[in-house]
Amino acid sequence: MRARSQRAWLIGVAGVLLVGAVALVMSALGDNASYSRTPTEIVTGNVVTVGERVRIGGLVGVDSIERGPGTLIKFEITDGEYGVNVAYDDLPPDLFEEGQGIVAEGIIQVDGSLQATRLVARHDESYMPKEAYDALKAAGGEAAAKAAQYNDEGV
Repeated sequence: MRARSQRAWLIGVAGVLLVGAVALVMSALGDNASYSRTPTEIVTGNVVTVGERVRIGGLVGVDSIERGPGTLIKFEITDGEYGVNVAYDDLPPDLFEEGQGIVAEGIIQVDGSLQATRLVARHDESYMPKEAYDALKAAGGEAAAKAAQYNDEGV
């Protein structure tokens, strides 16, 4: 076999291996990848589908927390414009409370609500999750003022 032919075979095999590796990585990420969305995007846009895994950032709606049987908690995540109902069946983070920044990750249900599998609350009074900050800033109005307050405090 000539050197030129051997080089072509090596390049071909390397290409097939690279495509296979990328396919395996994409397949592994497929079920675990989630995209950050705002409540406004979910309510007004056609950006998510039922059963899609998403991450929503915003504030826990005031007077929206309902405790169900066991560890079930239902609440609303809002960006000041729109809200998305969230159900979470586990112990919430210690800092979970009304009006605080939070990021919920889960599956969109048929009714447009989120069945959360993970909640991330802010760490202290001067921290807000980036997704929540971006959602509030994009919503404008009172929510933007609250986001600016967090930003002034060192976010």
